[in-house]
Amino acid sequence: MASAGMANLPDLKILLAAPRGFCAGVDRAVQMVERALEKYGAPVYVRHEIVHNRRVVDGLAAKGAVFVKQLDEIPAGTQQPVIFSAHGVAKSVPADAANLNLFVLDATCPLVSKVHREAERHHANGRHVILVGHAGHPEVIGTMGQLPPGAVTLIETVEDAEALNIQTDMLAFATQTTLSVDDTAAVVAVLQRRFPDIEGPYKEDICYATTNRQGAVKMIATQSDAMIVLGAPNSSNSNRLVEVALAYGASRARLVQNAADLDWEFLDGVQTLGLTAGASAPEELVQEVITALSARYTVTVEEIRLTDEDVTFKLPRVLNAA
Repeated sequence: MASAGMANLPDLKILLAAPRGFCAGVDRAVQMVERALEKYGAPVYVRHEIVHNRRVVDGLAAKGAVFVKQLDEIPAGTQQPVIFSAHGVAKSVPADAANLNLFVLDATCPLVSKVHREAERHHANGRHVILVGHAGHPEVIGTMGQLPPGAVTLIETVEDAEALNIQTDMLAFATQTTLSVDDTAAVVAVLQRRFPDIEGPYKEDICYATTNRQGAVKMIATQSDAMIVLGAPNSSNSNRLVEVALAYGASRARLVQNAADLDWEFLDGVQTLGLTAGASAPEELVQEVITALSARYTVTVEEIRLTDEDVTFKLPRVLNAA
């Protein structure tokens, strides 16, 4: 499709990655907050950002969601719902919520919960768990918090894997769901070479949405003069998309939060622009960027589709009840 545009605007071809944007886990988490607000009224309390995107968080806050960092910020004795974010939480958090008699709805992505259960299984079988992930990320904090202190060792890089010094042969590994597929494969390869008996997950921990979004970026990076990834600075999967674009042929790539953040100098000389969105970024941000670009360029958009996604996750039964 082409913009109506004005005469003499430079041409810009946008290669639009698909799949992009919301994954099933993010969609479920956002729906849970919206449904809770409809059923129970405001306020609905949410521990941490429900997903890593400012537009989504601000939109829910405008409807009556109250975002808190810790449970003790929630008024004592409230009967209003308290929702845990899609990234998952340590076991101590629901325990604390129970002690405070809070009404909890857990929006943890089912694919993150799968990693939690695997870590528990490995621990129950006497194995020390090596977790590949980013220190300080909420998902990593939640996964490590499923097991007793000292039961999980966190590593981030191939160098960490090479330097790992563990005094047991009973090992297993798990990974954060939003990592670079290629980087994680390299780390796992080192673990498997150094510890041949290490156990892995039944099915890869990196989620389908992360894998698909990175795959779509790989398809368009080599054809693009530059790449824009819509997402939040604290979004792991969005940052990985920038890295993948650069690794697979884009000469420049940048994370952008919204159309207002567009850097026009960054686009100087660009004739073909790759565009995608991280798993927490709503499609409206993509369309706003295309609209902003159409004011300065004669834009054509070609969607490059890797695959179709049909994954959905059910809402908790309590939110489906009338």
